[in-house]
Amino acid sequence: MSTNIKDVSQRNVDQPRRKSRISYRMAINEALMQEMSRDPRVILLGEDIAGGMGADGEQDTWGGAMGVTQGLMGKFGRERVLDTPLQEAAFVGAAIGAATTGLRPVVELMFNNFIGVCMDQLLNQAPKLRYMLGGKVTTPVTIRTVYGAGLRIAAQHSNSYHSILTHIPGLKVAMPSSAYDAKGLLITAMRDNDPVIFFEHIMLFDKEGEVPEEPYTIPFGEANVLREGKDVTIVAFGRMVHLAVEAADSLKKVGIHCTVIDPRTTSPLDEDTILESVEETGRLVVVDEANPRCSIATDVAALVSDKAFGSLRAPIKTVTAPHGHVPFSPELEDAYLPNASKIEAAVKEVVGYRHV
Repeated sequence: MSTNIKDVSQRNVDQPRRKSRISYRMAINEALMQEMSRDPRVILLGEDIAGGMGADGEQDTWGGAMGVTQGLMGKFGRERVLDTPLQEAAFVGAAIGAATTGLRPVVELMFNNFIGVCMDQLLNQAPKLRYMLGGKVTTPVTIRTVYGAGLRIAAQHSNSYHSILTHIPGLKVAMPSSAYDAKGLLITAMRDNDPVIFFEHIMLFDKEGEVPEEPYTIPFGEANVLREGKDVTIVAFGRMVHLAVEAADSLKKVGIHCTVIDPRTTSPLDEDTILESVEETGRLVVVDEANPRCSIATDVAALVSDKAFGSLRAPIKTVTAPHGHVPFSPELEDAYLPNASKIEAAVKEVVGYRHV
């Protein structure tokens, strides 16, 4: 995305002064480093996030599967950056327990495909303890996890399961699409007293953007409007935001003007911004990489059908992956994923565009 994109929610965040251009990966690293420096209760747990345990030679060699935590063990030590066994149920459960005692753990769940291993902890423990104990206990735990396809690593490492966790009451779910959002939303997550699932797209780690050097927060439940147009509202999540912007810029050349909305969080969801936009445009296209059944795309479509049906001038369209597994074949994986061309086709369909 270009650096001149409008961010209407910046008026609601801490206003830092200096900026530097860094990657999505480094923005997350910087958020972790700054919060660990500010708050000694923040600890990190995960597989290979420190590296070198019990071995001679250089320490801190891994930084997790995506290299996000490199340098943090050397700065904060092994008492705060904890390598774990390959047992998600154990270390996610340990983090939830630590959170109830006053710590603020940040867990790295290597891929979101592995939520099945620790689903009891994410379904029955973290989101329910505060409710079941009458508010006497909080669980300020942040679960960082990688999602999405495109890296050719096959079906067991490439799905997008944010819809499953959005369904669970008591969990907050964030999906940053840019380096700027990654840092601000992660700091918000680490300061929140409720459990937060923080989804990081596998294809965004090297994408760079302007990021303030000082700590700042972005409120949950406040969408980012990246483009404004009168013809169609496009709501997109995570990496799909970049494709939606690409499609909107292309469509503008043929006279179709789109509003592009990045909700940033799926729970809470900024319903007001979506509904207000659809009331103005009368048309909606929802773009999400996840499978279509019971997804966040269908949830947004249902929201608009329920609360803004009278404003619609065309049927709602969704652009998603098919209801199938992510292929390993590069050609099939590309065909499986939404892209800018598919988004353009959906927009043209809802406006009744005919090329002459």
